[in-house]
Amino acid sequence: MVAAFHVGKVPPSIPSLLKDLGADLRQAGWLLAMVNLTAAIGGMTIALTVDRFGHRRLVVLGTALCGVASLLGAFADSIDLLLLWRFLEGLGFIIVTVSVPTLVLRVTEPHDRHRAMTIWTSYMPAGAGAMMLIAALILPETSWRAVWLVASAASLAMLAALLVRAVPRHELDAQPANRRPILHEMAEVASSGGPMAIAICFGAYSCCWLAIVGFLPTLQVERLGFSTATAAIVTALVTAVNVAGNLLAGVLLQRGLPRAAVIAGAAISMAFCAAGIFVDGVPDLWRLVLAGIYSAVIGVVPGALFTGLPVHSPRPELVGASTGLLMQGSNLGGLIGPPITGALVASGGWPAAAWLTSIALGVVAGSALFLHWRERRKLAA
Repeated sequence: MVAAFHVGKVPPSIPSLLKDLGADLRQAGWLLAMVNLTAAIGGMTIALTVDRFGHRRLVVLGTALCGVASLLGAFADSIDLLLLWRFLEGLGFIIVTVSVPTLVLRVTEPHDRHRAMTIWTSYMPAGAGAMMLIAALILPETSWRAVWLVASAASLAMLAALLVRAVPRHELDAQPANRRPILHEMAEVASSGGPMAIAICFGAYSCCWLAIVGFLPTLQVERLGFSTATAAIVTALVTAVNVAGNLLAGVLLQRGLPRAAVIAGAAISMAFCAAGIFVDGVPDLWRLVLAGIYSAVIGVVPGALFTGLPVHSPRPELVGASTGLLMQGSNLGGLIGPPITGALVASGGWPAAAWLTSIALGVVAGSALFLHWRERRKLAA
């Protein structure tokens, strides 16, 4: 969650940052996309590197990288220098997020794994949403530099906690594993139907999620006349309620509901909800209600997908690499979703964005059905 602070701090800070550094919207777009770009290009490679150097060691390194890069970024005097520190923040964020699942599985009893993994999946909406809310509250009296300092302080405090509480624990020590060349393991994961379907499913989910959340502030300002600060707070709250869906997925899976039913059921029902956010004829205030419902319900998708990683990974040693592939799919969807939405809105107005959300959620449902078929075959074998 603390690593996700570095994702959530940017969107509310863009106006202050543009004014202070004299940057343009193109550069601001790169600042927003840097974490996604880093993960989309190197997610699985970073994950396999983490596997070789030790997950606990890399969690500590990634947290330190986030804290130090954010601290140095707070004193950047140009957008180019800030982009450099942003790249290092993104690298630290990816290192943390691909390292943690293996450690969670190692310290969790088998019958608690569904619950533990679904709790863990809440890190992004909880962390990014909390930081968006903090930024929206402190920005009117300060600047983006204060937001960067708050995120840095949180990471450095977490670094101290890891050094005191996690480093001495022997159950987190590196485990001996049957390692093969990195390119061989990358091919093994990428050619396995399960991890690839999970990555595609998560990519489509992220594409639709960011298409809605990314443009929600603009919708509020244009249609409801909200101030930018109010729009940022509402968007942060809509992001945070996604945690409810993350946790609900664990409850549903624990009670025996099939993974495909959880994912496809949410995707199909929420396709209508997502379309209602953009189409004409819906009262503007109801669009916010629909966005909150969508965020809460669709949150079951990442919870259900992350718990499928241990099941669908080719070997237990490749859970980290499968997580890296998922991160690549997720961030690729996050990269292409907002630009496609922007192009659709520019050409056909807000109702045109409903085409993207409907198609993306259809891909989510289709991927879930494929995962169900493959999971039944694997468990039967």
